[in-house]
Amino acid sequence: MSAPRRTRVLLLTQWFDPEPTFKGLVFARELVRQGFEVGVLTGFPNYPGGKVYPGYRIQWLQREVIDGVQITRVPLYPNHDQSAIKRVLNYASFAASATIYGVLMAKRADVMYAYHPPLTVGMAAALIKLFRRIPVVYDIQDMWPDTLRATGMLNNPKALDMVARVCRWVYRRMDHIVVLSPGFKRLLQQRGVPDSKLSVIYNWADEAALGAPVGQVPAAFPGAAQFRILFAGNMGKAQALDTVLNAASLLQTRGRRVCWVMLGGGVEVERLKAEAAKRQLANVVFLPAVPMAEVGAYLNAADALLVHLRKDPLFEITIPSKTQAYMTVGRPLLMAVDGDAADLVRQSGGGVVAESEHAEGLARAAEQLAAMPADALAAMGDKAQRFYRGHLALAEGVGKFGNIFIKISA
Repeated sequence: MSAPRRTRVLLLTQWFDPEPTFKGLVFARELVRQGFEVGVLTGFPNYPGGKVYPGYRIQWLQREVIDGVQITRVPLYPNHDQSAIKRVLNYASFAASATIYGVLMAKRADVMYAYHPPLTVGMAAALIKLFRRIPVVYDIQDMWPDTLRATGMLNNPKALDMVARVCRWVYRRMDHIVVLSPGFKRLLQQRGVPDSKLSVIYNWADEAALGAPVGQVPAAFPGAAQFRILFAGNMGKAQALDTVLNAASLLQTRGRRVCWVMLGGGVEVERLKAEAAKRQLANVVFLPAVPMAEVGAYLNAADALLVHLRKDPLFEITIPSKTQAYMTVGRPLLMAVDGDAADLVRQSGGGVVAESEHAEGLARAAEQLAAMPADALAAMGDKAQRFYRGHLALAEGVGKFGNIFIKISA
């Protein structure tokens, strides 16, 4: 008797390795390991700098196979600067190329997985489905137009309304929608998406990179005499990191031994550095961004790990991806994001919670952690790690996706 045919999944995503992405090669490899045949339709890597990566050049088509994953790259306009027109061209060019290839040339799949953002990927998926009759699972990582408004990327009310209308058009055409938090699910239900069409699957972390980090922290990393709270990641307007400087100022005045370590890049870094210098904050250290393979060394060297976003209704239903990364390494979390993310930390017992954009509350939470004995901190970190392994791990999340793929392709 011949073996049953494996379910073939087509991953449609504008961003894929070597670009940084939540659902890239790690996701595809795990699907293959769990028994699926996996193809990827993506663009030429250029995110986040807007320049095509070394070893690639824009051409009509490029195919490669990595670890059993068949990857097809189609042309796009590479750009990720602040120009709205150029950013739209970047999104639209990939959507057009992906639609043409998906309709006319792609090997037929049993199910298609589409990664959002940008919204244009969902539009391409809907059109491919229309012509090829392939069911689609839509994975929403950013809630548009809410994210565009909250981050300041788009403020025009008419434009935001148009994006909302397109979102509703896409949602109606998807066979199943996966979201990253219970709050996202509630919001989509309020917008008319039926409960039967929705699933919550939490994001996972890059377990391989974080579990076996390379390199070591630089000499500028504070020593163990201080209680080191690390923020790792993008420093933009959404992170509202002036609150950290305000908390640092309060703690410096009180003579506390807490030190804030800010690791990463972003549009706010230089301004934050200048502000910290102006206020003579000796308890704030800025370190440049490092590759993901090295991030684990920094996380492991810290005493606690900070998540912070500005106070906004959207962020109350968002779980920042660094939450899972922090839990993976088994360090206590200082969660200064209201809503679902705070609930996750409370449920795990793996950290303390502070109100978003509240400097005094952040300072008090830092003092609480710094006052804890080493064994209590270790136990808190262990709870975070065990919660991740039991509820958020890669194999757990991919298994849930796999069940959905099989169900809607049957």
